[in-house]
Amino acid sequence: MLCEGRITIVLFSHIHGLFYRVRNKISRTLKKYRWQEIPHCEQTTVLTESHQLFEPLLAGPSTFLPHCVGVEAVRGVLPIIESLGADPYLDFVKGYYRKGLAEFGDEWSYADMSTVLYGVCKVLNVQSYLEIGVRRGRSMAVVASMHPQCRIVGFDLWIPDYCGVDNPGRDFVRAELEKVNYRGAVEFVDGNSRKTVPEYFRKHSETYFDLVTVDGDHSIGGAVRDLKNVIPRIKIGGILVFDDISSYEHPYLLKVWNKLVANNRRFAAYSFTELGLGVGFAIRRY
Repeated sequence: MLCEGRITIVLFSHIHGLFYRVRNKISRTLKKYRWQEIPHCEQTTVLTESHQLFEPLLAGPSTFLPHCVGVEAVRGVLPIIESLGADPYLDFVKGYYRKGLAEFGDEWSYADMSTVLYGVCKVLNVQSYLEIGVRRGRSMAVVASMHPQCRIVGFDLWIPDYCGVDNPGRDFVRAELEKVNYRGAVEFVDGNSRKTVPEYFRKHSETYFDLVTVDGDHSIGGAVRDLKNVIPRIKIGGILVFDDISSYEHPYLLKVWNKLVANNRRFAAYSFTELGLGVGFAIRRY
């Protein structure tokens, strides 16, 4: 019996080792192909033609966190959004920022999509930015203020009276970008992102982005489709931002984020769910 037990262990170990050798070889081949074929961010990757000991990713979320979460980011975003046109939602956010700073000072830990974009843009040299869900251009203005010459592509349906707030359209957003001294090329694509994003990439088959924000259709199907449509077009070392992962109105978005991104080995991810509507951001490994 003892001998049979040892044989079983040896056989299991052999099969186990063989399985992982095959799996790892397939994984390395797939990663190598993607690293060679997909553009990468020079700043956040190390890619060599010789032996690639590590995955190319040079900076993970921890590198960006000090600039994305906390008072440094809030104080950086506040003057940007103060320069924009007022609306009830934006007025609430500004008041929330000010009270948090007044009550807790340097100890306040808070993050939202604007602070994450601010922190990412403070560290990363963003040359191209894609945004799904533009509305009045607040998030886009944060990116534009930090990188005034980057190329921006925004997708929106421009639904009137969206969430009870005026949704004035592309000309209004262009004017908002001018307030933060944006001087780059911005392109707006009108329509349902489920259709317009794939159509855009079919027409621009060689286009990849340093930074992508998904904050559009909040139905579970719409959110999944938006993420699946943009993920292949994020550069290696590029960053994806996803909003509202702790929204009480859309509790399923956290599960969508976790399944498609946070628990996906293709990304190194961070999620903030303590306060506000929650936000996640992730850096693409391969």
